[in-house]
Amino acid sequence: MLLDILLLIAGLAMILLGANWLTDGGSGVAKRFGISELVIGLTIVAFGTSAPELVISVMSAIKGSAGLAIGNVVGSNIFNVLMIIGIVAMVRPIKVEHSIMTNEIPLVVLASVALLACGNGHLLDGDMTDMVTRVDGILLLLFFAIFMRYTFSIAKAAPSPSEPRSETSRPEVPVPMWKACGMIVLGLAALVWGGDIFVDSASSLAQAMGVSDAVIGLTIVAAGTSLPELATSVVAATKGRPGLAVGNVIGSCLFNIFFVLGLSAVIRPLPLGSIGNLDLLVMTGAALLFWLFGWIIRHRTITRIEGIILVLLYIAYTIVLIVNA
Repeated sequence: MLLDILLLIAGLAMILLGANWLTDGGSGVAKRFGISELVIGLTIVAFGTSAPELVISVMSAIKGSAGLAIGNVVGSNIFNVLMIIGIVAMVRPIKVEHSIMTNEIPLVVLASVALLACGNGHLLDGDMTDMVTRVDGILLLLFFAIFMRYTFSIAKAAPSPSEPRSETSRPEVPVPMWKACGMIVLGLAALVWGGDIFVDSASSLAQAMGVSDAVIGLTIVAAGTSLPELATSVVAATKGRPGLAVGNVIGSCLFNIFFVLGLSAVIRPLPLGSIGNLDLLVMTGAALLFWLFGWIIRHRTITRIEGIILVLLYIAYTIVLIVNA
């Protein structure tokens, strides 16, 4: 038990350090090539911080643990929107770009609805078992290819202007390309390794406390694999890079459903098992709430009050899971 606690702390420390390196390296690459930090967040940072989800879900599919594969993706997306966006907004209100509100967030909602449809085959087609089939997996991978094509078209068509600086801020010294790339590689390595250590130790602690596998998949594993996104987004927000913070979350959500779950389902069809409509509806509702909060109260800004609401909703969802376990 003591060893698991020490490994938990060590894993978290590696995640935080890796997130800092990845944020600085990604920002340096964006500035060197004149690419929008939103695009960097949607691609390299989002994919890198989603690597733990990819490894866990694919390995779970190979080993026949479908519940863990799907629960990891669903739980991670719920954590991404409710906890990460909520905490980032509490640290600093998030000014969301117009293109995100009209393009990227609706795509997250669409991805969530698609997974909700896949999980309700008994209602739509009268299937005996709700599952993400190989055909569903191929379609999800095709959606991922379309998303990637769209993202790179943004990078070519409209690189964003430099973010405004305050009068007291110091001019930034460009990071050498070799150093930026090295920081990205080291950051990703620390994130993946730290996330792996954290999940293993957290799972051991949960099992020692008698928590069910279903709850572990949707909470401990999902939250553990999403810690890189949390650390990266919070660090990016504190450094005044909201595009990177929001892009990381959106990119991770899309990467999780379209690529991670799509690839896992192609490897082996995934019956949902104990992953029910409550979990799928919370995931879809969280994406809708994120989109609505961006338009109301303060136009295209996620306020601190809204951030608190998102965090409280995640806490309430976790309590319901534990009570019904």
